[in-house]
Amino acid sequence: MFCPLCEGATRRFGKNRNGSQRHRCDSCEKTFTDAGTRPVDRRCLESSKAELCLRMLLEGNSIRSTERLTDVHRDTIIAAMVEAGEKCEAFLTRTVRAVEVKDVQADEIWGFVGCKQKTAEREGYDDSMGDAWCYVAVERDTKLVLAFHVDKRTVWATTMFAAKLGEATNGRFQLSTDGFRPYRTAVPLVFGNTIDFAQIVKTYGNSPEVGTASRYSPGEVTAVHTVVIIGNPDDDRVSTSHAERQNLSIRMGVRRMTRLTNAHSKKWENHKAALALWFAYYNFCRVHTTLTDYTRAEGEPKRKTTPAMASGLTDHVWSVAELLQKIGE
Repeated sequence: MFCPLCEGATRRFGKNRNGSQRHRCDSCEKTFTDAGTRPVDRRCLESSKAELCLRMLLEGNSIRSTERLTDVHRDTIIAAMVEAGEKCEAFLTRTVRAVEVKDVQADEIWGFVGCKQKTAEREGYDDSMGDAWCYVAVERDTKLVLAFHVDKRTVWATTMFAAKLGEATNGRFQLSTDGFRPYRTAVPLVFGNTIDFAQIVKTYGNSPEVGTASRYSPGEVTAVHTVVIIGNPDDDRVSTSHAERQNLSIRMGVRRMTRLTNAHSKKWENHKAALALWFAYYNFCRVHTTLTDYTRAEGEPKRKTTPAMASGLTDHVWSVAELLQKIGE
C-alpha cells in the first residue's frame, strides 16, 4: 500500500480501537487507516439491547430516560431510532399499498422542531426549524394508518399527503377531513371524481373562562356543518373523530409530541423518523382494543388484533424484533 499524500511506501502500524488496520508512511511518517478494513457499522450495540431501547421509546419514554434505564448512550439510541425510522418509512410505503378501504379520515397533528414557528421567524431560521405538522390518514373500521406526511401546513404539503394516500388506497371510498381549505384543491387534483369526499367544518367560540386552566383548552364548538366536495358521501359517516383519537395515541406514544415539555425534537430527521417508527409499530405490533379477530377456527378463543391483521396485511401480531427484521429485508 502507498501513502495517499506522498505516494511513498508504507508499513503496518497497528490497529485502532474499531479494529481497522493502520499504516505509516516511511517517507512523510504520516499515519492513516486502511479504508478496506473499516467496519460498516461502528455502533457496538447488541440487537436485543437495540430492540429494548426502541421498545422503550415506543412506549413514550424520552431519550434520556431510556439512556438511564438501559445504560446506552443517547447518541447511540438516537442513531438506532433514526436508522429504524427511515427503514420503517420505506417499509410502510411498499407494504401499505393499494389497500381496499371504505371509510378514511384524515387530520393534522401539530408539533415543532427546535422551537416554535414564532421564534423561528424572529430568529431567521430556515424551514428545518419551527412548526412540523404531521398529516395522518386512518381507516375508520380497521384503524390502519394508511399514510402520513411530515411537513409545514401548506398547499404543497397537503398535495403530497394526498398523493401518498392515493398510492396507499384502492377503489372508491369515502374521505372525511377537517375544514382545512387546501384539501379542497389537493384531493380533487389527486383523486379526481373517483372518491366521495366531504369536510366537517367546526366553528369555535371564545371560552368565557379566563386563566391558566382554560389557556390550553379549545374553545366551545358553536356550530358544525358538512361541506361536500366530491361525489355523494354518507352524511352520517362524515367525521374526523377516529383521526383525532389517533392524534391522542400519537401524543401518548411518541414522547417528543408531548406538550409543554422540553422533549421536542431538535432535528427534523429525528422527528420524522420517530413518527415513522411509531406508525409501523402501531400498524403491525400494537394490539388495538377495538379490533377482534373473527377469522379464527371454531372453538378457538377470539383475540384482539392489530390494524394490519384487520386489513389483511398479515396473519399474526408482530413483535418489535420481527418488525426490525422485516424492515431490514
